[in-house]
Amino acid sequence: MIEATALKVLYNETIIQEDHMSKFAIAGVAAALCAAAPASAHHSDAMYDSGKQITINGTVKEFQYTNPHSWIQLLVPAPAGAPVEYSIETAAPIVLLRAGIKPSSLQPGDKISLRFHPLKSGAPGGSLIDIKKDDGTTMSLRGPAAY
Repeated sequence: MIEATALKVLYNETIIQEDHMSKFAIAGVAAALCAAAPASAHHSDAMYDSGKQITINGTVKEFQYTNPHSWIQLLVPAPAGAPVEYSIETAAPIVLLRAGIKPSSLQPGDKISLRFHPLKSGAPGGSLIDIKKDDGTTMSLRGPAAY
């Protein structure tokens, strides 16, 4: 009888142990899915109209060479009144550096022509395609030879 009771206890402990392991496995999968959701949302280009390309001319207000994405703040003359400030998203600094774009490549006051995919909302901003400076220098995320 002792032997049967010992087997029963051992069997019940195994079931409880397996039940705890499956709960941990489910919790682990849930945590992984929750962590992946912001990452996929972060890398979405859904806000940009990739079917359109717009070219604007303006003056660099600021070049934010920062992670996770760099930004160009560009002042574009408006038909009447103050210039319109465009916020143009670019890649991470490491991607820019590999393409030959350094933190010093754009300075406040530089006159540039910038091609980008506009925001679907119509707000003044978009995603960078390439840049041409007044001195003829060209910059692209694909490197200097891509322009």
